[in-house]
Amino acid sequence: MEEKRDRLKRSGRELAVSWALCAVCLLGHAAHFLGDKASSIHVLHSTGFHLSLSLLTLIGPGRSLIIEGLRNLVKGTPNMSTLVGLGALSSFSVSTLAALVPKLGWKAFFEEPIMLIAFVLLGRNLEQRAKIKATSDMTGLLNILPSKARLLVDVSSENFGSIVEVPCSSLSVGDHIVILPGDRVPADGIVRAGRSTVDESSFTGEPLPVTKLPGSQIAAGSINVNGSLTVEVGRPGGETAIGDIVRLVEEAQTREAPVQRLADKVSGHFTYGVMSLSAATFVFWNSFAARILPTLSQGSPLSLALQLSCSVLVVACPCALGLATPTAVLIGTSLGATRGLLLRGGSVLEKFSMVDTVVFDKTGTLTVGKPVVKKVLTFGSHQETNLRNSKGSWTEPEVLQLAAGVELNTVHPIGKAIVQAAQARILPKLKVVDGTYTEEPGSGAVAVIGNQRVSVGSLEWVQRHGVSIDGKMVDEPKIESIVYVGVDDELAGVIYFEDQIREDASDVVSSLSSDGVDVYMLSGDKRTTAEHVASVVGIPSERVFSGFKPDQKKQFVSQLQKKKKTVAMVGDGINDAAALASSDVGVAMGGDVGAASEVSSVVLMGNRLSQLLDALELSRLTMKTVRQNLWWAFAYNIVGIPIAAGVMLPFAGITLTPSIAGALMGLSSVGVMTNSLLLRLRFGSARKASSGMPTKSNIQKNIGRDNQIQQSKGFSRAA
Repeated sequence: MEEKRDRLKRSGRELAVSWALCAVCLLGHAAHFLGDKASSIHVLHSTGFHLSLSLLTLIGPGRSLIIEGLRNLVKGTPNMSTLVGLGALSSFSVSTLAALVPKLGWKAFFEEPIMLIAFVLLGRNLEQRAKIKATSDMTGLLNILPSKARLLVDVSSENFGSIVEVPCSSLSVGDHIVILPGDRVPADGIVRAGRSTVDESSFTGEPLPVTKLPGSQIAAGSINVNGSLTVEVGRPGGETAIGDIVRLVEEAQTREAPVQRLADKVSGHFTYGVMSLSAATFVFWNSFAARILPTLSQGSPLSLALQLSCSVLVVACPCALGLATPTAVLIGTSLGATRGLLLRGGSVLEKFSMVDTVVFDKTGTLTVGKPVVKKVLTFGSHQETNLRNSKGSWTEPEVLQLAAGVELNTVHPIGKAIVQAAQARILPKLKVVDGTYTEEPGSGAVAVIGNQRVSVGSLEWVQRHGVSIDGKMVDEPKIESIVYVGVDDELAGVIYFEDQIREDASDVVSSLSSDGVDVYMLSGDKRTTAEHVASVVGIPSERVFSGFKPDQKKQFVSQLQKKKKTVAMVGDGINDAAALASSDVGVAMGGDVGAASEVSSVVLMGNRLSQLLDALELSRLTMKTVRQNLWWAFAYNIVGIPIAAGVMLPFAGITLTPSIAGALMGLSSVGVMTNSLLLRLRFGSARKASSGMPTKSNIQKNIGRDNQIQQSKGFSRAA
């Protein structure tokens, strides 16, 4: 990592120097237009000064790029660097020859290599910066592990032992450690004593804590919620589930990606062709033209041959070709940033434009990622009663108010959801009698409110506290969870929960499917819950996979890639990190800054799933612009190179001098830049076209707002 950071610093210095030289060059041109008013800086426009600037660019910031290009040429694998290096050297050589031999009548254009190097280095630096950030941030995942653990020592039949703090790296297999409420688990192991609920959302992605009893597996990095545990260490210090995920991500990031850019696919043949044509032009006009076309009188054959061969190199200088990709990518990524899309590098846009398969995580991606009260089922005739009257019937507000009074004392997500639902209905808070609150991890809580004992939790928990069911029928939900509320010996009601589905999820899935994109869903949750969510958003059941661990998600993505699929993985947590990194395009929800956003090539900063469609549209428009730029650059060369080689000389007496060739070269670059800037208008038009009509997402948004208004007044009749 230090080597990569040093390379990025060198790249930044080269970029700064190249653009400083470019600015001085442009200032020189301004001095030329100002004339006598800028006599003090008139020297900046002199040929000698521009020659010095160009030479400094080639031996300074452009040196590594030119050396790389020439090295690839020697190896027989020329690429875009070869084209850029060849173009910069040829334009510098012709300009130098024009400056040193004025009688040739050529015009020097030293600003061309300066500007070409500056633009290419800018694109490279941005891409390098994005890549190194995605790699380096992943190492921060290990920082969530505690540095120390409470080791249980001197345990015997006579005493319970004592606790000492030791570094986690010194733990050995078989050691016993104590984990208190609120602690992060320091090592993977097996629970040997105690009972608690543990938040494993970092690994499973599921919002509800899991009950841990003796014999249960527990993973380092998860959070102990509300009970003390004694854990036997199962793996030595430093070897953890988070470490496994980091290794999976590193393997995916170091995987060699196939060459994607269109320019690199043809640059090798183009380079060889230009060099061969330039040499052929020189040989023809120096050796054969005088005998084949004796009527031509252009002075020395050598002078004409040199002029035309240099014109071929200059007119074929890949300024437009070199700018075709980075300018469009630069506009595309900046457009994404203004729309809340973080795009890490130009290659992401190219890969995203070819995506034909999208794999969604469930919790936190298709759903919001936290439980909410769905409905309250009560028992009795729903007549208003005194809360202190343990005999009678119950209403929904009464059941919710009593449950919230108990759950005010807990940190469990289910308890928080009950309290939030009561607050949304503006129900008065009920005070628990001091000293009566009791909570058992994984079961529930009980407390005395007024003169009533209120128990909230599982069916077994409320029955243990004397609640009689008396044949009451309660449907077990297919969604997240269910909580029973008992008052003294009576079942007052049942509260149902679910993880809310994102309002734009079904709209996004529908749009992707209609666009011919295959959609899958992976989840660490149970089958019934996964299929319920899939049925709502419109994903076929045969493309729904439940109970998947992080390594299984990564394997599933790899299997799709083996079938020649271009896969985009959309997720939001540590459990998705390996799959996100191994996919062709990893897309992270931007609600939280975590592992998913650190390893993903695209981050939806607005935390809206509909931004996925924006990113897909932007990538396709950007690559369409790149292809248009490349066609423009090649069409310019197809027309310009033959004229520069002297094809029109025998018929019309037209030759293309290096100065005119340089002007045409600049014109082609302007055309490429203009077409890239038009991407803003195209993307704006595409967004208006997609949002001009009322969409399902907009309709759902309005319905969601109306439901919130209704909920502030009371639960709906349907609930």
